[in-house]
Amino acid sequence: MAKTWEYQPVNAWRRYASPAHEARREELVRECAAFLSQCKTERETVHWLLAQAASQGFPQGIGEGTACFPFRDKAIILARRGRRPLAHGVRLMAAHGDTPHLDLKQRPLVEEAQVALFKTHYYGGIKKYQWLARPLALHGVVVTRDGVVHPVVVGEAPEDPVLTILDLLPHLAKAQKEQSVDKAFEGEKLNLAVGHRPGKAEEESVRHAVLAVLHDRFGFAEQDLMSAELQAVPAGPARRVGLDGSMLGAYGQDDRLCVFAAATAFFAVPEPEFTQVLVVWDREEVGSEGASGAKSRFLRYTLEDLVDAWAPGTPLRQVFLASLAVSADVHCPLDPDYQDVHDKANASLLGHGPVFSKYTGHGGKYGASDADAEYIAWFRHILGDIPWQMAVMGKVDIGGGGTVAKDLAAYGMRVVDFGPGVLSMHSPFEVSSVVDLIATVDAYTAFYGSGGFPCR
Repeated sequence: MAKTWEYQPVNAWRRYASPAHEARREELVRECAAFLSQCKTERETVHWLLAQAASQGFPQGIGEGTACFPFRDKAIILARRGRRPLAHGVRLMAAHGDTPHLDLKQRPLVEEAQVALFKTHYYGGIKKYQWLARPLALHGVVVTRDGVVHPVVVGEAPEDPVLTILDLLPHLAKAQKEQSVDKAFEGEKLNLAVGHRPGKAEEESVRHAVLAVLHDRFGFAEQDLMSAELQAVPAGPARRVGLDGSMLGAYGQDDRLCVFAAATAFFAVPEPEFTQVLVVWDREEVGSEGASGAKSRFLRYTLEDLVDAWAPGTPLRQVFLASLAVSADVHCPLDPDYQDVHDKANASLLGHGPVFSKYTGHGGKYGASDADAEYIAWFRHILGDIPWQMAVMGKVDIGGGGTVAKDLAAYGMRVVDFGPGVLSMHSPFEVSSVVDLIATVDAYTAFYGSGGFPCR
C-alpha cells in the first residue's frame, strides 16, 4: 500500500462508480455527443451557447445580474454577477470554439477530368492525409448582396449526399510512397469532389450543373461564394468508442469538449460568490489573431462595460489583477502506441480526470504561460476528491503547443491550463474518455463556485 506522502493518480472510473454517478455520466455524454454532432463550426457553437443562455434567462446585453455578449457569431462572453464586488476579481474560464477544418477558397468551383471540385485551404494544424477518402460535410453561411445570411449544411442528414477528397490508388503511388508525409500530400490537392453529372443542355458542363444545384437548393449564384464562409468538416455524429462504450469519438473535441464542460459548469452555479465569466474565442488554432481571437480587445471592452454597469468607478486593472482564470483546453494523454514521444513520469492518462498544464510552450518554455505555485496549491484545495492530473505535453525537445493562457496572463490575472485528455487530437475523429467528462464538469463547477484566494 502506498504511503500517504506518495502521490498516485486516481482512476476516475473508481471514483465515479456508483449507480448515481453512472446515470449522471450517461446523461452528460448524451448531451455532449448531441452538442458535438450539431456544432461543427464556431458559428454553430456560438448559436448553441446563445440558446443555452436564453433558456437560463440570459438576455443579450447587460442585465441586473447577467450579461451575454456575442461577437459577430464567432466569439461570445457570458457573465453572472457574484455576491462580492467586481473589485475582488472574477472567476473566468476561456475556451475556443474553432477547430481544424478545410475552408473553401473564395473562388472554389473548378472542373477537372469531368469532375467538379471545390478548392480548399486548410485551417489549423492537420495531418493532411487524414482528410482523404472519407465522408465530409459542408457547414457555414453564404451572404448574398442583399445582406441575407443563408445557412448551409450538406452531408449530415441521412438522405444527404456527402463530399469527399479523392485519394491516389496504391497501384500508381510508388513515387508518393517514397516522399515524406508533408510532400506526399499537398495542400493544393485537398479538393472536394462535388459533382460529376453534366447539365441537361449539350453545352452545359458539370460545373454548370453544380451551380444549378446550388441555386436550386440554396438560392445563390457563383458570385455569392465570394462572400461566404464554408467549411468542410467530417460528416456524421459523435459515437461511443470501444466494446464497453467507455470512450467518446467525435470531430472537434479540441476544444468544444471544454466549451461544453465549461458551459455546463457555468450554469450549474446560479449564485456564485465571485462574478463568473465564460469566454469562448475563435482563431485559437491559428494563433488567436483577428477580431474574434484571444489577442483582440473583445474581453477588455466587455469587462469595461460590465464594470460601468455593475461597479462604476472601479479601475478595470484592479478587476483583472484580482481575477483567477482557467484556460479550458484539452491535453494529450499518454498514447498507447506512441509512448516514446512522452515523458512517462510526467504524462497524463486517459480516464484519470482533467489535466493541469502548469506551462505549455516548447523547448525552453518559449511561448509559455507558467502558473505560479500558490495558484496550483489553491486549485488542489478546492478540487477536494475530484480526480485530476498534472502533466506536460511530450518530451522537452520533441514538441509542444500553445493556448490562450498567455493572452489571459497578459492582463495580470492568475491562469492555468486545465482540461480533459484527448487522443488523436486534431484528427477528424478525436477520442476522449466519458469518465473524464464528468470529472471535468465537476472540476470546472468547483472553480466557478469557489471562495476567496488566500495569496495576493
